[in-house]
Amino acid sequence: MPVADAAAPGALLLCRAEPPVVRPVAHLLRERMLLAPAGDGWSVLVPATKPWLTGAGPVDEVLAGWAGALTVAAGRPVIALWWDDTRAGYTLASGFRRTVGYVWLSDGTPLGEGEAMRTFAARLGLDPVHDMEALDGLTRPDSAADARARLLGLIAILARTGVVLPAGLGPGEPTDRLRSVAAAHGAEAIEWSGWRDAVRAELDAVEEGPLGPWVRGPKARLVGAVQLAAGLPLTAWGLVRRSGGWTTAGAVLLAHGALGLAYDRMRARPGA
Repeated sequence: MPVADAAAPGALLLCRAEPPVVRPVAHLLRERMLLAPAGDGWSVLVPATKPWLTGAGPVDEVLAGWAGALTVAAGRPVIALWWDDTRAGYTLASGFRRTVGYVWLSDGTPLGEGEAMRTFAARLGLDPVHDMEALDGLTRPDSAADARARLLGLIAILARTGVVLPAGLGPGEPTDRLRSVAAAHGAEAIEWSGWRDAVRAELDAVEEGPLGPWVRGPKARLVGAVQLAAGLPLTAWGLVRRSGGWTTAGAVLLAHGALGLAYDRMRARPGA
């Protein structure tokens, strides 16, 4: 079975984070995407545009750039799956480390290096014996497995980490079909709407996370008040004693407290 026709390469981005974490950083790509859950602790981003057909570069280079930007912004691993009429492969981006990837020709002939698979397994915390054995199988010649089958095999291995793609959303399909399938599953549309909305989305994500109560709300206001109460006498003590260290410590507490209270008040306003 061919990977895709020459006019319809495709791609998927698997992010090792829940959609609320991925949503704000996906906005920063400034590309139209569809976002959906992809199993326990995973999300999938489906490109709604085809920049690789409009001079942005080959699909693998475009996806590698997106994966790198997402992993740096979200602090989570991102796997870019891509395919065109001649090749298919993956790119794993993980923090600021060098990306790793593997490529197969459309007929399934492996072109990558085994070391890439070992690095892939280590960075995702896969089983060094059983999972690595399965990954090694993807690097061996197999006349019955084309590039699409290789990517499906990779996804089957990732399923052991919790990856579950929505039905019908898989490698080998053109972008238009992936987009329609994702929309049918109720995927959320991600679209660049300016830096202000992007920053607001990032703030919303922080406030909805574990640190939310300490960023905004009664606990945040209490912390701000305590910092002001502690910073004022500490600054005064430092000035009286002519101690630069104590004065600086007090000034930092005052600044943090004031900024925390100001942020809480600002975000409480309608439309903030």
